[in-house]
Amino acid sequence: MRKRTFDIVFIILATALLVLLSEYRILEKYIAFSIVPILIAYFLGQYSERKFRN
Repeated sequence: MRKRTFDIVFIILATALLVLLSEYRILEKYIAFSIVPILIAYFLGQYSERKFRN
């Protein structure tokens, strides 16, 4: 899977997860912190790609 395709799929899944959690009112108080785990996962993926490139 190409990097661009993976990034788009990851963004779509993360957005869907946030919308789902928002619909069930789980993120009501902590909406500002909801993006932090997603950003951490994204940047760890970027780091691992650079570190373990073939």
